[in-house]
Amino acid sequence: MRRVAELDWPAIEAELDEFGCALLPGLLSPAECARLAASYTEPALFRSRVVMERHGFGRGEYQYFAYPLPAPVAALRRAFYQPLAAIANRWQAALGLAPRFPAEHADYLTQCHAAGQPRPTPLLLQYRAGDYNCLHQDLYGDEVFPLQVAVLLSQPGEDFDGGQFVLTEQRPRMQSRAEVVPLTRGDAVVFPVAQRPVSGGRGVYRVNMRHGVSRLLSGRRHTLGLIFHDAS
Repeated sequence: MRRVAELDWPAIEAELDEFGCALLPGLLSPAECARLAASYTEPALFRSRVVMERHGFGRGEYQYFAYPLPAPVAALRRAFYQPLAAIANRWQAALGLAPRFPAEHADYLTQCHAAGQPRPTPLLLQYRAGDYNCLHQDLYGDEVFPLQVAVLLSQPGEDFDGGQFVLTEQRPRMQSRAEVVPLTRGDAVVFPVAQRPVSGGRGVYRVNMRHGVSRLLSGRRHTLGLIFHDAS
């Protein structure tokens, strides 16, 4: 997908290194957002549905897409993987971790499936008034790609109020830091799945990251989540 390749990747990488997330304004058009949000009511597209409250994840629900993924979702996942893999490999090296990620997403999925993780993880999330998503990490097995992408499909102030995307960063022997990402419809955010490297006075150390969504005050909110490892 050309629009992903044409993003300012050096700036995105710098934001990820400094703040632990990078905002990508206007990635999808309003029409593209509307089509993806409307697909939530098409059960044939999905392999499973999760009601968060039943599992202590918060309130709201989400559905995992089935393979084959819808063409727009597959294209976004494939396009984002390659530049993110270069960042992920640099992060792995900085943290002294062995796994390295191949340049092509199809090759990485082969690794996931060989490790017993064959189920697709891209998902659509739906929130209504009073719903929220607890702080969490999207880990589905031993194979974990360090970065993921979320795209807001609804317009704050029109479709919903509240429901802000939140990241927390827990540094060793320090209090946690919170980051609220100001998304509007069509914006994407790139952020770590579980951890990232940070440069300090004594060298590089790792910090733990979690993400979630604050309570929705009114309306309905849809989000597309792009996770690059598959699930067991």
